[in-house]
Amino acid sequence: MNAEPGKKFGVVVVGVGRAGSVRIRDLQDPHSLAFLNLIGFVSRRELGSLDEVRQISLEDALCSQEIDVAYICSESSSHEDYIRQFLQAGKHVLVEYPMTLSFAAAQELWELAAQKGKVLHEEHLELLMEEFAFLKKEVTGKELLKGSLHFTASPLDEEKFGFPAFSGISRLTWLVCLFGELSLISATLEDRKEDQYLKMTVQLETQSKGTLCWIEEKAPGLKRNRYLNFQFKSGSLENVPNVGIDKKIFLKDQDLFIQKLLGQVSAEDLAAEKKRIMHCLGLADHIQKLCRPEK
Repeated sequence: MNAEPGKKFGVVVVGVGRAGSVRIRDLQDPHSLAFLNLIGFVSRRELGSLDEVRQISLEDALCSQEIDVAYICSESSSHEDYIRQFLQAGKHVLVEYPMTLSFAAAQELWELAAQKGKVLHEEHLELLMEEFAFLKKEVTGKELLKGSLHFTASPLDEEKFGFPAFSGISRLTWLVCLFGELSLISATLEDRKEDQYLKMTVQLETQSKGTLCWIEEKAPGLKRNRYLNFQFKSGSLENVPNVGIDKKIFLKDQDLFIQKLLGQVSAEDLAAEKKRIMHCLGLADHIQKLCRPEK
């Protein structure tokens, strides 16, 4: 799929929380303007306009001939429905992770995107971070014996953001990108609603039988933190240097999306990315079923 030379893709941003606001800012960056033209935004709130960008209704966004692309930046629970509607309307889609809150829904949406000949791109900012580049360099060529990744933060509304294996899928993605496809050994959940305390503990295994423990722990007052410990046959690695926040990280992700729109990403690379995304969503789905059999 190659775009006409000089053609700009008309974009609508759906949801204007933290991610949506950054997307709107980035779409007004001179770098973006060469390829993308921000037409408007969709929000459940009546805002009128934001940074001189006009609010439009979902119906108008779906029907508009001007709009080629939708950025889905709403709550995770609404992603599936929005992706389906925009793909059905013949639009390309960029969505903040997680794409969906179930493996089956993601499979169905990839099939719909292929059928419509449209790009479906799931954002993974965590793979563009300098910390990840540092870790990737450190673990390459080493054999993992055992490791752990423990993430702490304040509580998240599960109705909006999904089960912790989905809301925390960026941590799982790190582990898969560092150590390859993983097998699920066990998953447990400690959930004390009266204290708003939740702890998910997942045991995973690498293809070379290294073990990984992934913990997501949420409670009021818990600071957002990530604790890493990897033991190799040759030495160990604990935590990563703090490199600060990269203000251009959303722009880097958008660049990857633009390359897909322009047909500049090979079929092999697209297939490998989709395989990794589906592997992570499949693990998350399986973890949820073990921890919450009733769902």
